[in-house]
Amino acid sequence: MSLEAPSTLLGLSMKSLLRHEALAISVLQKLPRELFPSLFKEAFKSRHMNILTVMVAEWPFSCLPVGALIQYSDVVILQAVLDGVDMLLKQRVHLRRSKLRVLDLRKVRHVFWDVWPGIECGESSTGTLSKEQKENDLPRYALRQRLKVVTDFYLNVALDKEQAYLLQWAQQQQGAVRLRCPKMIICNTPEQVFVMVLNTFKPYYIEELHLSICWTPRALSRFAHCFGQMRKLCKLHVVRISIYTNKAVYTLEDIEKYTTRFLVQISKLKYLQDLLINDSYFSSEHMKQLFRCLKSPLESLSIKLRKFSPSDLKHLSECQWIFQLKHLTLFSASLFNLCPTALQVLLKSVEDTLQTLQIRHCCIRDSQHSALLPVLSQCLQLTSVNFYDTVISLSVLKDLLQSLANLSKLTEEHYPAPLECYDDRGHVLVNKFANVCLDLLNTIRVKRQPKVIYFATNSCRKCLQRCVFDGKTRLCPCLS
Repeated sequence: MSLEAPSTLLGLSMKSLLRHEALAISVLQKLPRELFPSLFKEAFKSRHMNILTVMVAEWPFSCLPVGALIQYSDVVILQAVLDGVDMLLKQRVHLRRSKLRVLDLRKVRHVFWDVWPGIECGESSTGTLSKEQKENDLPRYALRQRLKVVTDFYLNVALDKEQAYLLQWAQQQQGAVRLRCPKMIICNTPEQVFVMVLNTFKPYYIEELHLSICWTPRALSRFAHCFGQMRKLCKLHVVRISIYTNKAVYTLEDIEKYTTRFLVQISKLKYLQDLLINDSYFSSEHMKQLFRCLKSPLESLSIKLRKFSPSDLKHLSECQWIFQLKHLTLFSASLFNLCPTALQVLLKSVEDTLQTLQIRHCCIRDSQHSALLPVLSQCLQLTSVNFYDTVISLSVLKDLLQSLANLSKLTEEHYPAPLECYDDRGHVLVNKFANVCLDLLNTIRVKRQPKVIYFATNSCRKCLQRCVFDGKTRLCPCLS
């Protein structure tokens, strides 16, 4: 029986029961646990708030991933759910009967709602597990008495109604529940807002952080203190960090000092695996400090900076914590004068682990491409490559394809259209593009059968789309 399509008789029975609120609440303690998920979803859908509240307090499973059912901000639903938690906390004598240990408010798909209702949250949908196995599979927090409340926070200019209500409730529950925020997105958030949130949902438990901010040096310094406490952080995406200042208050030396103070906190991140730096206010000296501060072996590194210089690349290639990379992205137009030695060293150091490689929008020349071919041919674990928006001639592109011919694990390939496909003004020569790409594809097929392969032009200046060849030619709207 599927949760999404219950039998007609069962569905009608649930709807009939929900129409009699007092009766529905009175029978919950006797209701078979297998019916709880379906009844909860029906009560949620039809917005029977009082029934929802009691069902939370009586929930017979260890996990209630209610956030997966909430598509949009809904403070009324949230209030009903948290009222149920309050009811549960007041009924301490019944805690041994209630199995709820984790209230998950994250708005992400959860397997619980897809499996058989009688299966515990997180278990397989086939077979059964012994009581000992179930307890071993539960995280430690689930075996303790205190309920864990999990949520993600997307902090913008101001808290929405749902966030404000949750924060107010959480502040009242300090010590009674365990509050966790695995993922936090901070986007132009006022200082007082992020301080209030991080005082309630402790930064120590944040595992994923996305930053896009324009702060004063003082705000950045205040955040640096919280940032240094994120000792469990695994993923850090710095999409944009810029600093605005009143020159009468802050000097350039102040800006450098506060930025350095923020970067130094990265040295405390012992579990960092995924780092993305994109369009941020970082000088070459800052990048040098960043690579020096890394203390954890990275699995994924993405750098998208217009001012990412050859010296920055040199400092990166010397960093001892990037030699186990599985995913590498370099996106910068400032590598025109790149000496390929640093990139050779970098690729050589990760040739045994690298699985995906993107070198995009880098204006490197044919000689620099050619210098990289020997080391690329040794990256035997590569499954995906992307060289879009790089400048390359037809002859060197053929050499690149030849160098990758023996990489048996390649499943997805993206190559730029060679220079010969453009006229002197940079306009795409449509027939030339189609014929050259077909010849390149046929050349590859002599060596191996590519699974997913694309050749693409630069983005059109008018419609911002590409002409793409993947066995057939698809032109951008301007050329169609």
